[in-house]
Amino acid sequence: MHTTEDHWITTPITADILRGALELERTAHGVLPHRLPAWARAQCADPQLAMVEAQPSGVRLAFRTRATAVELDTLPTKRVYSGAPPRPDGVYELLVDGRPAGQASVTGGNTLTIDMATGATENRPGPAGTLRFTDLPGGAKDVEIWLPHNEITELVALRTDAPIEPVPDRGRKVWLHHGSSISHGSDAASPTTTWPALAASLGGVELINLGMGGSALLDPFTARTMRDTPADLISVKIGINLVNADLMRLRAFTPAVHGFLDTIREGHPTAPLLVVSPILCPIQEDTPGPLAFDFSMLAAGKMRFRATGDPAERAAGKLTLGVIRDELSRIVRQRAADDPHLHYLDGRELYGEADVAELPLPDELHPDAAAHRRMGERFAALAFAADGPFADHSV
Repeated sequence: MHTTEDHWITTPITADILRGALELERTAHGVLPHRLPAWARAQCADPQLAMVEAQPSGVRLAFRTRATAVELDTLPTKRVYSGAPPRPDGVYELLVDGRPAGQASVTGGNTLTIDMATGATENRPGPAGTLRFTDLPGGAKDVEIWLPHNEITELVALRTDAPIEPVPDRGRKVWLHHGSSISHGSDAASPTTTWPALAASLGGVELINLGMGGSALLDPFTARTMRDTPADLISVKIGINLVNADLMRLRAFTPAVHGFLDTIREGHPTAPLLVVSPILCPIQEDTPGPLAFDFSMLAAGKMRFRATGDPAERAAGKLTLGVIRDELSRIVRQRAADDPHLHYLDGRELYGEADVAELPLPDELHPDAAAHRRMGERFAALAFAADGPFADHSV
């Protein structure tokens, strides 16, 4: 069908055609999806958290239509790190009836420049852009447009050449997941190939991804958000950010984990709840944080991180990934005596020693695109297996 401007139908972007977001903020340009509600954002002034919760990892437009052409106007916010190689534009991914059907990017937009040495930021406004998907198959179909997992995206306008309606509820379970930048998507190739998105697809569930770069810190407001979010399956991946940030000692960590799980259980008393420990990360296995940016590598155009703590400080309660795995395993064993729907997964089953050798972490911290695929496939095989934690038949 040849489409001209006269054929376009503009549909307001509202919560009933958006999945994976917990709140929509009305802006001067349109709407901004958030993965934390306003009351939670108000409890923490950390600019890192503000940036990453507004990056729409796992957020997608979802509608049913006979349209053969779709246009979406967005206002992205691009990140630039001073002295570092330029980052690629965020990827938007089209699915038709659950199958990949195209990718696109939007140029322009706002620019956020971050100085890694000082932490200073500069915002430069820019214009909105348009992405277009054409030649969609005729007939009624489910259409999803997954937003860039690592690029703040204001949604300005949605146009199609036929009417749209929300996708009907098909009874799929909702999986609510929280984790660090690795769960957020880090260096995945596209929004549907972050490890949680891939695992959700393989498991046949609807994903709400609360993976937030640098911000899996056992924050009480995140636990309360998870408590209040309807979900059938829940997982929390805990550890790497607590070591990175050198945020707490073992004395504080243990009750904080208990409190986080207690809060989730207030809203989901019997849902399968899976606690996942950190994947293997050699620089922090036995060396505490804080993590530091390796500026010596930046001159060569490479992003690298290094651990700066002293392994001897573990005796004083400093956290390492090894310490955290041991304690998480112990906590889950203790709680599972009274909570048969609580489960534990060692993150090294998703990415371990053999994987580091074959698919090393490019910046010493984040898995690359191939490792994300491997982790997603392994998580699905472990969690959604007939005897896996998410096959809990009591829900």
